Amino acid sequence: MPAPFRKISILMPVFNEAGTLREIVQRVRASDTCRLEKEIILVNDASTDGTLAVLDELSRAGDLKILHHPFNRGKGAAVRTALEHATGDICLIQDADLEYDPADYPRLLQPILDGRADVVYGSRFAGGTHRVLLFWHYMANRFLTLLSNMLCNLNLTDMETCYKVFRRDCITDMNLTSERFGIEPELTAKLARRRYRFYETDINYSGRDYTEGKKINWKDGVAALWFIFRYRFFD
Repeated sequence: MPAPFRKISILMPVFNEAGTLREIVQRVRASDTCRLEKEIILVNDASTDGTLAVLDELSRAGDLKILHHPFNRGKGAAVRTALEHATGDICLIQDADLEYDPADYPRLLQPILDGRADVVYGSRFAGGTHRVLLFWHYMANRFLTLLSNMLCNLNLTDMETCYKVFRRDCITDMNLTSERFGIEPELTAKLARRRYRFYETDINYSGRDYTEGKKINWKDGVAALWFIFRYRFFD
């Protein structure tokens, strides 16, 4: 393992995930991070469903950094808050539901640890095991990825994936502004513009539907169209 990499910061936005939070934190705690020290940062985005009580319970172990927004701002804002407090050499974004599996961390980290990549995306569409669900959501993801690829000159299969892993020094002076799900095209456009080396690997994905708490909706998809152009040309 190259000498510069000692610690990984796992950044977890949390909004109304009381039902999954204990399990995902347990999985992250047990995950294999290729001998990197773990820094687990959770940002409570003004949850209203009992998440705060779960966070209080989880905090007793003393191994979590827990931050709070006074009002709901969105995933992008929560990621930005977590980044402000991250001290790891590598950062990894982890949703607080159970759609993404921390067992995939080694394959996400290895290209960076080997010195081959600066940024690694975990693709839901590159061959891993995944739940079969929501055709139009899948098609929207593929369209947004195609448009992002055209403007950023990349060949990703899943721009909207949660699993984005990058060396922290890639973004230390980057001005991120997204409040909601625009963080996905914003990170992609700004990392690509700096010509960092992108890798992509397959991951396992257990998607959920809206009755199970999925939060992204068609309005976010429409907004993503604007963000793809904005962060490529105007920001």
